Amino acid sequence: MKIQKITLTQEKIKLKVPFITALREVHFSEFIRVKVLCDDGSFAYGEAPATKAVTGETLESISENIERIKEKFCGLGIDEALTLLHLQKIGSSAKAALDIAFVTLQAKEQNLSLSEYFSINNSAAIKTDITISLGSKEQMLQDAKKALREGMDILKVKLGSDISHAIKTTKLLSRELPHAKLLIDSNQAWSLDDSLVYLDATKECSLELLEQPVRASELEELQQISKQASFAILADEAVFTLEDMKKVLTMGAADMINIKIMKCGGVSKAIEMLEYARKQDTGCMLGSMIEGPYSINLTLYLAFAYRDVVKFIDLDSPLLYEKLPKELDFIYDGATISLKDQ
Repeated sequence: MKIQKITLTQEKIKLKVPFITALREVHFSEFIRVKVLCDDGSFAYGEAPATKAVTGETLESISENIERIKEKFCGLGIDEALTLLHLQKIGSSAKAALDIAFVTLQAKEQNLSLSEYFSINNSAAIKTDITISLGSKEQMLQDAKKALREGMDILKVKLGSDISHAIKTTKLLSRELPHAKLLIDSNQAWSLDDSLVYLDATKECSLELLEQPVRASELEELQQISKQASFAILADEAVFTLEDMKKVLTMGAADMINIKIMKCGGVSKAIEMLEYARKQDTGCMLGSMIEGPYSINLTLYLAFAYRDVVKFIDLDSPLLYEKLPKELDFIYDGATISLKDQ
């Protein structure tokens, strides 16, 4: 099986409601989709969304980067292509789009289903969180109650730079929704002082974790927060690669790591990080960034394959779509995700 042709299209899926965080507001899932065609007629898709606030990439830069290097892979076998891909100096999301397609083709070349390729031996259903977008505390409570009525009890709560609003919203949700699991994510919006004030003010609240409260570069500050916190601190934007992960864990800057294939450069790199987490007995979140169905699909296979280290699943993009896509190998029943019969 040799790669014959790589083509790109720009796609978008309308969201039910705007997705709002401290970093951005989006109304569509917009992404570049690549199609990799092989000489035997086999093909596979990969995708990458534009998340400039996180990876520094736009739809244009993703497309340009892939267009610039795609001819290098023509005539190569899939294993060779994967090795060459991760030597390229391009954005992590552009790299991930090609990686997703190449990994899918690896499974096809080995005549394996993706379940077999990822060695999934437990197909019991898993649960994703659902994002509660940043807004007034009253609106966020209303959105959270709606999610709970629909059977979604793991809430990823987006908070912004207003620390007073963050504290009031957290207390309100904790008080009014005692049966919900609250995952707090401020997307780097706080200072160290803000974070410590927040920890002190919310110590009576029942929280599962706090995700990346300070800027990605502020590892010493994150370390201080981790020492003070009575619940898990999750590193997100501070960790793109396996090397980042090792550094953060070694210095005790975080208890858990949010692994996203768009940050690390694809499924093959996420596997390296998950294997390391397994060896270190470190819990992880598998996250996403309002991605398209093919990238969510491959990440879901990872969630099933590494359920021993994946403590939280943040793969709610399909729940935010106006219409559920047909490309998924999984069924979403509210927050519950099960594998389709294959």
